[in-house]
Amino acid sequence: MTFRSQASSVPTIVLNDGNVIPQLGFGVFQVPEDQVAGVVSTALEVGYRSIDTASIYGNEKGVGEAVRSSGIPRDDLFITTKLWNADQGYDSTLRAFDASMERLGLDYLDLYLIHWPVPSANKFVDTFRAMQALQADGRIGSIGVSNFRVIDLETLIDATGVTPTVNQIELHPTLAQRELRQYQDNHAIATEAWSPLGQGKLLDNPTIVGVAQQTGRTPAQVIIRWHLQQGIIVIPKSVTPSRIAENFDVFDFELTPAQMEALSPLDKGDRIGPDPSVFKAGLD
Repeated sequence: MTFRSQASSVPTIVLNDGNVIPQLGFGVFQVPEDQVAGVVSTALEVGYRSIDTASIYGNEKGVGEAVRSSGIPRDDLFITTKLWNADQGYDSTLRAFDASMERLGLDYLDLYLIHWPVPSANKFVDTFRAMQALQADGRIGSIGVSNFRVIDLETLIDATGVTPTVNQIELHPTLAQRELRQYQDNHAIATEAWSPLGQGKLLDNPTIVGVAQQTGRTPAQVIIRWHLQQGIIVIPKSVTPSRIAENFDVFDFELTPAQMEALSPLDKGDRIGPDPSVFKAGLD
């Protein structure tokens, strides 16, 4: 299958440190290491320029292979990875970063995130300080967090005096995270959505299907537009080439205000992933 790149059609978000991230990126959660290079290569061919991985995904090496073999100038790409829970702490963060960069085979990283707050471990402040040091050394463009609650963000900002650029959180129509998003908007923290399609569980939702029929688009495209039109960075994931392309083909239509409002009642606070207040995998 051959694709015509539409990378230039992707809007961007200016982060609070002045760096710029594409608003639509590509996630590789649960993509096996032996498949990820091919999957990411397809995404890059389609037009994605932002790739999101994590050390715990076990596929950083394949992501790096796809990036290096793509022929796309490195400055045109935005690569994110995340620090796992077991590696939190100042010195261990420095070691974990080096290990991730060796697997990726890259000279610098565009965005490094603390994967989970793990508040019971009380290490994310020291972790973030290590990331600040890496940023000061020019090894990371932007530093941020993932799955942080308002209380975690407040603790981090108060302790370090630095506001994270991004908080990547579970976010989709049935978990709209309005209160957290409002806090982040007020503090210039960009909101990035993981599992934006609800891991596929929302694609047969009658309300979403109804809006898709009205627009002549797919349910996945409707959900991605719902994110984009609210200023949310969104990183859908698929391993199927046709769906990778479908999820990118969202810039030639818009949802009307009425259609956006029709999706609002779906927000029931339903999580698919873990609760950040108690999640501490890797420390047990």
